[in-house]
Amino acid sequence: MSNNDRGSWSSRFGFVVAAAGSAIGLGNIWKFPYITYENDGGAFVLVYLLCIVAIGIPIMTAEMLIGRKTQKNAVGAFKELGGNKWKIVGGLGVVTGFVLLSYYSVIAGWTLEYFFKSVSGSFNGLSEQEVGNQFGTFVTNPFKQVFWHGLFMSLTVFVIMGGVAKGIERVTKILMPVLLGIFVILLIQSLQTGGAGKALTFLFRPNFSELTFDSVLEAVGHSFFTLSLGMGTIITYGSYMRKGDSLPKSALIVSGLDTCIAMVACMVIYPIIFSFDLVPTKSAGILFTTLPVIFVKMPGGTFFAPLFFALVAFAALTSTISLLEVVVSYFVDEFKWERKKATAGTGFLIFMLGILSALSNGAHQGLSNLNIIGKTSTVGFFNTFDYLVSNWMLPIGGLLIAVFVGWILQSSVKEEEFHDGEQTFFKYNHWNFLLRFVSPVAVAIIIIAVIFGREFQ
Repeated sequence: MSNNDRGSWSSRFGFVVAAAGSAIGLGNIWKFPYITYENDGGAFVLVYLLCIVAIGIPIMTAEMLIGRKTQKNAVGAFKELGGNKWKIVGGLGVVTGFVLLSYYSVIAGWTLEYFFKSVSGSFNGLSEQEVGNQFGTFVTNPFKQVFWHGLFMSLTVFVIMGGVAKGIERVTKILMPVLLGIFVILLIQSLQTGGAGKALTFLFRPNFSELTFDSVLEAVGHSFFTLSLGMGTIITYGSYMRKGDSLPKSALIVSGLDTCIAMVACMVIYPIIFSFDLVPTKSAGILFTTLPVIFVKMPGGTFFAPLFFALVAFAALTSTISLLEVVVSYFVDEFKWERKKATAGTGFLIFMLGILSALSNGAHQGLSNLNIIGKTSTVGFFNTFDYLVSNWMLPIGGLLIAVFVGWILQSSVKEEEFHDGEQTFFKYNHWNFLLRFVSPVAVAIIIIAVIFGREFQ
């Protein structure tokens, strides 16, 4: 199979919207607002932005470089550039994408259930406790859990079967503008609430006396996790890039879009929770227990609630598409499978693995109480998979990518790829320094923190 058979983006814009879609997901909409609130706003935001520049953008550029240089999947790319001993890094990315998608699509499926609930007015007249009870009943319903997980995986498979330009690019070119449009509508509505002033002050007023070491560590961790790094996604998407498309400019645009969405998510959610005197929670459950009640109380809430859940579903779909493509591209490249065969086969296997997570939130007592890795705080398949991916697989993958491109890959190869295309203020020397000395140290700190008991989930 030639490289042309793999497909490619029709334009740099196609790559940017696809890569941004991969990065923009549930973490932007619920996790970033939560950790920003927990870490007292303004000062944390500034540190986070600095970490995006020093950690996220350099590693993202490195992953794009690996992909475009080789025009291969994550495993094939490392094998070509580093030999057999380095292909395990790409293999780790494929396995990470496989496992991550298996439980991510379970949560993604929840957004479909709640979209239809909000359209039908199921939350009207209910208290927050009643909506919470409704959510508890939902996650313990085995049929609904498996059904929505299966439906979301089916949507993902359908897109990937269409190929790179006619599938991924075509769909993300539609979803991303719609997603941004919904965000704008929700932002306008949210800024008209009584808590808007307090929310903006909290978000943009830096007070460094409130900043702690744990806050800095959280900023380092999220700046890495939010950009879909360490799982082979950007390498895979980068392998479909055309020569002449600027790597640094593409990385800056994708990172900028992801960061803007995370900030806008705060500006959407904070005015609402401050208006109703609520506190964000770490659990994604806030999307399915607290916000539905608030939307009902808001003027025009019957319109904005479905809009919000459509937004979350679109964001989740652009992420699941990228995760499945990592796995599919491996089988297409390495085993010469036809795309439809690779997509259907791997999609089905991921769906089957995901059933374990779908049934481990109480839908199946045996699975929800199963302690898999002997860690008392990590119970059941869902939490175990999340713990392993977030705390070990992603950071180790990111660290090895930074070390490989920063220290192992020949300078001539790096410079040639980096300078192929329009240049930006982000120069090669700046990028190479950050990639060699800052990014790997920062990711290593994440791993060390996990060893000493800190969790990133």
